[in-house]
Amino acid sequence: MFNVLAQKTNQLKQYRSEMGIIADILGVAMDCGAQGAIISSIARRANLSHYAAVDKCQKLIDAGLVKSIKDNRNRIFIITEKGIKFFQQFQEFQIFIQSVNLRY
Repeated sequence: MFNVLAQKTNQLKQYRSEMGIIADILGVAMDCGAQGAIISSIARRANLSHYAAVDKCQKLIDAGLVKSIKDNRNRIFIITEKGIKFFQQFQEFQIFIQSVNLRY
């Protein structure tokens, strides 16, 4: 009986893809606008550990979707124009995927 319940619970768990995490981070950056966001805010709002948020933000910086500036003791992450365009196109993609009932 327990195994059946555990299997059903595991089937219900849906983890975010890396693209889903990236979209969440970019969404936080979009919400924060030109003033940007510190890593703890990004981690909290995107539901990530500090280290996972730092790793993903570095990938976004490397891709040119986010830029980082030093402000006193903190690094501020700001979405770039390229990041805004990517985020908007990704949102359109998500809407399409949901409309055809696919999971990515």
